Amino acid sequence: MALTENCKTYQSPKDGVPVQTSSDVIELNVGGQVYYTRHATLTSIPNSLLGKLFSAKKDNSNDLARDLRGRYFIDRDGFLFRYVLDYLRDKHVVLPDHFPEKGRLKREAEYFQLPELVKILTPDDKRTDEYLHSDYDEASQGSDQRLYPSYLDSRDRRHGFITVGYKGSCAAGREGLADPKARGLPQISICGRIGLAKEVFGDTLNENRDPERPQERYTSRLFLKFKHLERAFDMLAESGFHIVACNSSLTASFVSRHTDDKLWCSYTEYVFYRK
Repeated sequence: MALTENCKTYQSPKDGVPVQTSSDVIELNVGGQVYYTRHATLTSIPNSLLGKLFSAKKDNSNDLARDLRGRYFIDRDGFLFRYVLDYLRDKHVVLPDHFPEKGRLKREAEYFQLPELVKILTPDDKRTDEYLHSDYDEASQGSDQRLYPSYLDSRDRRHGFITVGYKGSCAAGREGLADPKARGLPQISICGRIGLAKEVFGDTLNENRDPERPQERYTSRLFLKFKHLERAFDMLAESGFHIVACNSSLTASFVSRHTDDKLWCSYTEYVFYRK
């Protein structure tokens, strides 16, 4: 495979002749989502589309489009590609509870020429239960007592509330015009059971404010690492949550007693629930 951008030159310890070696790490841009994976992972199923494109025996990868940073670009669903990549790694997939995109994921599996994954995602296939798991099932195997107390029924572990809090601020002068330079950075807080929050938001949770708390405990001290409220809503919807309530407040205070400039602070809470 010709991956000239990922090649490096080193001196052979025997004869000192420069040798070209291909990096094992491949950088992909799938529908705007960037992924880093190993060449061995992409070619783990030789008859798949990715296996053919990145085969070391061919230069088909040169036919792929590149983005502005030189990454291989694949015009497919960037969010669902994470499950395709998981299947290439482990030969099974782990989907969130109440996953609503199974039909679209099956279509992605067909595009990437992964017939076994297509069978797994087919509802009436007998092997579905063997290879297709949920995050809850995986967490409950071998660690159920650590994650949840014994008095919680399995149905109770799947449902629950998550409250999303959004805080923003800006300064305004006499004419009521907001000063963009004085606008504070928005912050998104997450309240609810820690196990549910981790299931939905995963690595995007900032847990520095509430360390060492078990999964079954409730907290109001989790924050998201990103600042886009729409992204949080998408992640909740993809995990089967629906909004059931919201409220908002707006307060103002003078920046200083010598000016008429005010600091406006808004806070909105959105309550989501999964049956």
